[in-house]
Amino acid sequence: MMGGGSVYWGRKEESKEVKGIVVMFAWISIHEKHLNNYVDLYSSLGWNSLVSRADFISAYYPERALSLAFVLLNELLEKLKIRACPVVFVAFSGSPKACMYKVFQIIQGTGESQLNLDGNQLVRNCVSGQIYDSSPVDFASDLNAKFALHASIRKMPGPSKLVSWFAKGIASGLDGLYLTGFESQRAEYWQTLYSSVDLDAPYLILCSENDDLASYPVISNFAQSLQDLGADTKIVKWSSSSHLEHYKHYPIQYRAAVASFLEKATSVYFHRIQKLRERNGMHDEISELVCDLQKAAVNSNESLRRVALGPSDHFYLPSSAEYHNKRVSGSLKDEQRERPFSLRPFSLPVPPSINAHSVLGQILFDACVPKNIEGWDIRFSGSGKGQTFSSARRPSPFLGIKSKCRSRL
Repeated sequence: MMGGGSVYWGRKEESKEVKGIVVMFAWISIHEKHLNNYVDLYSSLGWNSLVSRADFISAYYPERALSLAFVLLNELLEKLKIRACPVVFVAFSGSPKACMYKVFQIIQGTGESQLNLDGNQLVRNCVSGQIYDSSPVDFASDLNAKFALHASIRKMPGPSKLVSWFAKGIASGLDGLYLTGFESQRAEYWQTLYSSVDLDAPYLILCSENDDLASYPVISNFAQSLQDLGADTKIVKWSSSSHLEHYKHYPIQYRAAVASFLEKATSVYFHRIQKLRERNGMHDEISELVCDLQKAAVNSNESLRRVALGPSDHFYLPSSAEYHNKRVSGSLKDEQRERPFSLRPFSLPVPPSINAHSVLGQILFDACVPKNIEGWDIRFSGSGKGQTFSSARRPSPFLGIKSKCRSRL
């Protein structure tokens, strides 16, 4: 027992045959013996049960509801960290206002307090369905007297006038809460219930036209609003059962509706997990590809660094004029297409310098420079930029190395 209520396991089996966990949200309006019937029902269908039983005042004090919600989620997380499984929320009577809506705010990150990011995501991934039995209840002022005295107090022995006076006193005090901000809490409560559609889980609503606390018009409007928001919603309505008495009066129909819904919730869970695995697998492939590219870039940088820093290595970089005037021959391009380019350290010998005024330079000049150019076939044509070039000229086979013309002699 803690501030706001109590949390305990109704059934906690460790077998792998357990299909999932049902989180039951109960309020003081449902007797514990009555609550055990639902624990047995879900146990017979192969589900464990985690029970949150809020006290009466938690529905009117959000701090107490928040405290109970944290205790519940921490207990649930301890189990899910060991083995993740489908989780279905089951709300009875006024329990959504006493605890459940605070759980939604925590796992959706919309409240003042939150769990750690991994914990929130784990619970969100596991929540696969929501069941409302005689719920949700609209906490308006005219219902205060009805909820102020739950069934066990109304059966207390004593003068009826004393009991009536006690009920009116509590109702009057709750009306005072409404005048000091409870209406804003009520709006937040309904908004949070509608926002639970973002959990992408189906809904099952069990109700009756004869329920004087959870009125059918309120529940019908709730179901219609969920459908308008795109939620998968199924409503099962009876005509004569009273508040929280649907399972008692219609056990076969009740059990069939719940069993069918739990199968749907299980299917939703495994489909969601499959999508997450595919998404994570694609993310892993992309990450691996990025790592390979990074490694390749590092290796290329290291190769360039070895080329640049080698003590005997030299580069010959052509000037811009030579680059634009010279073109790589077609045979060289074809050879590059056939053979993939590989970057590796290389060295070019430094050509010996020749002095033009030396004896060797004078001999080479006389031998290479023609004295008579008669008979040469030289044709000139203007380029687009006003430059002249020879029509018989061929591109140099080596980029950056000037070719020398020879005479026909």
